[in-house]
Amino acid sequence: MNSADVQLDVKLGRLHLANPIAVASGTFGYAREMAAVVDLGRLGAILPKTITQEPRPGNPPPRTVEPTSGLLNSLGLDNAGIEAFVEHQLPYLAELPTAIIVSIAGRTRDEFIRMGARLDGTPGVAALELNMSCPNVSGGVDFGTDPAMCEKLVAGVRQACSLPVLAKLTPNVTSIVAIAKAAEAGGADAISLINTCLAMSIDWRRRRPRLGNVLGGLSGPAIKPIALGAVYQVAGAVGVPLMGIGGIASVDDMMEFLVAGATAVQIGTANFYNPTVSIEILDSLPAALAELDAARVADVVGTIQTTC
Repeated sequence: MNSADVQLDVKLGRLHLANPIAVASGTFGYAREMAAVVDLGRLGAILPKTITQEPRPGNPPPRTVEPTSGLLNSLGLDNAGIEAFVEHQLPYLAELPTAIIVSIAGRTRDEFIRMGARLDGTPGVAALELNMSCPNVSGGVDFGTDPAMCEKLVAGVRQACSLPVLAKLTPNVTSIVAIAKAAEAGGADAISLINTCLAMSIDWRRRRPRLGNVLGGLSGPAIKPIALGAVYQVAGAVGVPLMGIGGIASVDDMMEFLVAGATAVQIGTANFYNPTVSIEILDSLPAALAELDAARVADVVGTIQTTC
């Protein structure tokens, strides 16, 4: 297979992307600040920083720590609220030649539903990602740890708007498969796996936590094996496409996620130390797919062989 002939477009339910590489919410801001270093139009999708119904000040500092092989954060979903986003950020995003997937988070099911309804039909919004898995805000994972609550939430948002819906799940559960099945039953077009892992860092000399919020979410290379395991397990249990997230920093990392069962991926922590990493992976992807004699991305999704 000639790499020049490989087709990179993918479908996540009703959402069509030009290629399977997106940047995760919280890692590209609202994209303006990245335009000088990244050709934003080449990305498959951009997920701006998560927004909430009302403005949030976020958690007390310090908000980030760099432990071994990752990033520990406790930002607390600080943002100016949905109306400020629609007025000040979305007009710029809507002009970009790529899909904009808006990440939303709510304290209650009704907040999620109101936000979905508010964004429905808004120019520039290609899909919604329901952030029901943030480990460093009060109630941030409630909907992502209870199957019944998860299904009801997804179903409510689907009923309130016509946009494709992605459910972003937390690894901080006993069975992520049970939650994924609930998201599928609620009508999710795709499932994003995974959000950060609940974690902590301690300054033992001061006998104090290093984060102002004590606990935070761990991302980066340290959680890649956890994310791969989640994708593999869920891929075998649901019929909707998956978006893999967690420690992806190279085309090899991405290919592992595709083979495990993800149709697309989100690049997160790697953006902070290598802002052009998504484009580098995109440039390397056709050759990697061709190495497996694949004519398109779908040809390798979920092709892992676990038996001799």
